Amino acid sequence: MRRGRPGALPRARAERRLSSVGEPAEEQMRSGPAADPDGPTADGVEPVPRRAPRGRSAESPRLWHVTLSVAGPEAPLKEVRRGLEQLAHDHPFLLTSRYANDHAEIRYWEEARDLHDAAAVALRLWGEHRTTAQLPPWQIVGLEVIDRETYHQRIADGYGPPPATPVGVHPY
Repeated sequence: MRRGRPGALPRARAERRLSSVGEPAEEQMRSGPAADPDGPTADGVEPVPRRAPRGRSAESPRLWHVTLSVAGPEAPLKEVRRGLEQLAHDHPFLLTSRYANDHAEIRYWEEARDLHDAAAVALRLWGEHRTTAQLPPWQIVGLEVIDRETYHQRIADGYGPPPATPVGVHPY
C-alpha cells in the first residue's frame, strides 16, 4: 500500500555542513559557507545535491515505524477493543494495538517520502477514523516516528520497543 501526500515531490535539498560548538573560527573559515538549499551560495557555487541512502533516489518512499499513543476519558473495554479491531480491519497496515479503558497505543509501518509526511499521516489517523471505526473521543498524547534502520538498530541493541508481536489488538 503506497500512501503519501498528493502533489509534486519536493526538490532535492542541498547538503549542509554542520559544525560543532566550539569549533575554531579558522576551521569554519576553511570549510567555507554552508550551502543554501534553494540556490547557489554567496560565492556563486551551486550546492551539492543531498545523496539518498543506499542507492535510493531522494524522492522514493521509505518505511517508517510509527507508534501513536492516545488517551482520554474512560470507555468500556469492549467498545475500545471493537473500535481498534475495526480500525485494523479497515487499515491492514496496522501491526498491533494495545489498549486499556483510558488509553491505547497503535504501532504500524508507514511508507512515506520523509519523516514529515509519515508524521502528518499518523497525526490524522485517529481523528479521520474516529467516526467510521467508532473509536473513543480520545486525543493524541504521543507520537514516535523512526526510520526502518533505526528501528532495527534499536532492536539489535536491545533497547528499542519490543518487536510488534503478536500482531493484533491486545489489552495492556
